[in-house]
Amino acid sequence: MKKRYRIKKNEEFQQIIHKGKKVVAKAFIVYYDKSVMLMNDRVGISVSKKLGNAVERNKIKRQVRMMVNEITNFNHGLDIVIIVRNRFNDRSYQENKKELLKVYETVYNNDVDQPK
Repeated sequence: MKKRYRIKKNEEFQQIIHKGKKVVAKAFIVYYDKSVMLMNDRVGISVSKKLGNAVERNKIKRQVRMMVNEITNFNHGLDIVIIVRNRFNDRSYQENKKELLKVYETVYNNDVDQPK
């Protein structure tokens, strides 16, 4: 995932979480909102310290970035924050990817239904 498609600033994370909508799954919570500035999707990934030490959290972030890169084409104009839950570690990469794909389909279908 290229850096221009990432959300890095805490203020942006908080704004999306508080003003956006959310979809909850077993391994993820996904908040999303329309991007005000860009026509490309931007994704932020948050992993709790409860999931492990820094090495394990970075591994999880790399995996989620790869899943997002395989799932989306970044052209919907959404800001998305993915919060990884504890059940992520209990499942395989393919199971987590399937679940994230279902969540993304829900997000994009909900976004299409809204008037622009």
